[in-house]
Amino acid sequence: MKWILSLALLLFVFDLHAQDANGDGKIMLTVILRHDQTKTLDEIDDHLAKTGFRKQFPPDGVEILSYNIVMGIGHIITLRLPPDKLREVNLAFEHGVWGAFHTEFYPTYDYLKVFYEMKQKDNQGVRPADNENKPAEFPKTIPEKSTRPKKTSKKSQ
Repeated sequence: MKWILSLALLLFVFDLHAQDANGDGKIMLTVILRHDQTKTLDEIDDHLAKTGFRKQFPPDGVEILSYNIVMGIGHIITLRLPPDKLREVNLAFEHGVWGAFHTEFYPTYDYLKVFYEMKQKDNQGVRPADNENKPAEFPKTIPEKSTRPKKTSKKSQ
């Protein structure tokens, strides 16, 4: 019985941690734009320019939390948005990237703080139910500025 109560408490704590930390009702969405390998990078860039994707994305009220290129896969973008903006986000991708990428969408939540809290507790030998009101300290990451090489014309090579 004690084991079941401990498990229920643990699940409750995880559920609280997994919810939106700011309480602002926004959701996170991870979008994977898989490269269409039948197209060159220049063809993909031309398609995005033609559709105006980079000018129009993200829609107002939608925040880009991360935007990464994963070699062999494509673009992985994590967004934060109010639920009522989901249709707008979907349409932005349909109008802007279809024809250059294959799209995948995944509901997402930030687990980093929970991970570090659990790691700290594991390293201290403390059970999750103990010490649950004390926030864990964890390293803060600072995003590095990334740059993409500019297109060079054949004349300059």
